[in-house]
Amino acid sequence: MNRHLVQRLGFAMLGLAALVVVVPILLVIGTIVARGMGAISWEFLSAMPREGMKAGGILPAIVGTLLLTVGTALAAIPVAVGGAIYLAEYARDTWLTRAIRLAIINLAGIPSVVYGLFGLGLFVLFLQFGTSILAGSLTLAIMTLPIIISTAEEALRAVPVEFRTVSASLGGTRWQGIRNIILPQALPGIITGVILGLLRAAGETAPILFTVAAFFLPHLPRTVLDQTMTLPYHLYVISTQVPGMPPQIQYGTALVLLGLVLSLNVVATIIRSYYRRRRQW
Repeated sequence: MNRHLVQRLGFAMLGLAALVVVVPILLVIGTIVARGMGAISWEFLSAMPREGMKAGGILPAIVGTLLLTVGTALAAIPVAVGGAIYLAEYARDTWLTRAIRLAIINLAGIPSVVYGLFGLGLFVLFLQFGTSILAGSLTLAIMTLPIIISTAEEALRAVPVEFRTVSASLGGTRWQGIRNIILPQALPGIITGVILGLLRAAGETAPILFTVAAFFLPHLPRTVLDQTMTLPYHLYVISTQVPGMPPQIQYGTALVLLGLVLSLNVVATIIRSYYRRRRQW
């Protein structure tokens, strides 16, 4: 009897903890949706800002956020997945590899503003990319590398060793086994890490503040060396730097950013579920 009572008490405490976490999130999302839906229109999504960003739309910020996310993915994914493959499949367990893993874990906990200052010093000033989409994408890519590497390495290590043994017994090289067997089986976990990294990059303000974000640009970027507006920084600007900004526009911008992030998450979940169904273990 006491055992069942303790079990029920434990379940009740877990449920209460879940409510404490979920309810505030739902309240925030509900508030953003309720107060921002009135601002959503075709003009708001497709027009250029005007009248000091108090009228018109937020198209440059939407396009800039998408360009930065794509640029971050192109720069980070090959390096991160390659590093994870090396650590999981090739690297021996030495003090150097242990130090590398420790460094990756520590890099994941560094505040984003530090990455912004690093990007400013390296890409904007030293390499002379200027405040540009290229500098911002590379800075965000460096920030997301630890997340993707750690998750991808764990996904590769989770693949049963029998897959590697069968590949080797059939005469395949180590790389053939990784490319044709291990990577497809680990793909759902790798996609999870990629999405976690990209979602963080899409919502960051501090790194892009130093490397790419523009206060006001009533046009779209033409090259990767141009500045651009972004949704996180635009939301910060209209919330703190523009007096008399209608709250509806602020909440509408937040709603668009929330919808963009959730859309990326949904697409990634569909892709991950597809490959998970094809997994053979």
